Amino acid sequence: MELIRGIHNIKTHHSGCVLSIGNFDGVHLGHQQVLKQLCEQAETLGLPSVVMTFEPQPMEFFAKQAAPARLTRLRDKFAQLSKCKIDRLLCVNFNQKFANLSPEDFISELLVNKLGVKFLVVGDDFCFGKNRQGGFSDLQKAADKYGFNVVNTQSFCMPANIAEQVDSPVRVSSTAIRQALACDDLAAAATMLGRDYSINGRVSHGRKLGRTIGFPTANIPLKRNVSPVSGVYVVKVVGADDNAVIGGVANVGNRPTVNGIRQQLEVHLFDFKQNLYGKQLEVILLHKIRDEQKFDSFDLLKQQIELDAQVARVWLLEHNIFSEIAK
Repeated sequence: MELIRGIHNIKTHHSGCVLSIGNFDGVHLGHQQVLKQLCEQAETLGLPSVVMTFEPQPMEFFAKQAAPARLTRLRDKFAQLSKCKIDRLLCVNFNQKFANLSPEDFISELLVNKLGVKFLVVGDDFCFGKNRQGGFSDLQKAADKYGFNVVNTQSFCMPANIAEQVDSPVRVSSTAIRQALACDDLAAAATMLGRDYSINGRVSHGRKLGRTIGFPTANIPLKRNVSPVSGVYVVKVVGADDNAVIGGVANVGNRPTVNGIRQQLEVHLFDFKQNLYGKQLEVILLHKIRDEQKFDSFDLLKQQIELDAQVARVWLLEHNIFSEIAK
């Protein structure tokens, strides 16, 4: 999948496409329904499928630190969209200039002149342009004027019993997934995502305190305003050793016992000795063990980490996941 960073990098040969627009945060089952329709139309018309998304996400631009926790950073989004067979990802820099575009200019300058859109697929709640003034009816009028087609997809709902709810069907959305993660309901989040929730990132050098107590950790800065998850988790990790999947235990948070400041993901891989610095890892969250807490001493933290690791190994064994690792 080709990544186009910024409107200024749209070239002449990029004109003519089937397009969908949105944050696609999480690339969940609802998004996947939109993307399936996008790819089907692209194949029918013999045109590339293109997704337009934004960095930062609009709410992050306007609300700053008060913005909702993000499920996926751009790298995660790129990986998940690639699995959906999208041809191109256009990442638009969401700044004040872009936010001030009128709905008319958004359509004529970007969609028509730059991208030459022939078919547009949007969600049923899609709004655009300054102050979110543009809606689906505006796109329909523009489609008649400029000669492209536009459709909106209905919200994707799951039966209540599948999403572990009891009263009504659940609309699959990034908000619903954040709520599930905040309630430590990883199963419901996984059901709506169509996969286990995971965090991707590159291993960086940390303070190396873990290795002093026999639990070396791969440190991954989260690089986001707010994490949708926090605490200690049983995990499996992809990317440490070619295509091998390795079990482990991870902490997501600020590390209050050692006076940590930035949110960080620390993961200890079971029975793994190789150098991980600089590697891109996908850490898949399987089960929450406990909330993050501050201990009165480093020795007490060490004792708790040992218990967490034991709990994680037992959980992996009981669930027949990497039983050879958890022995």
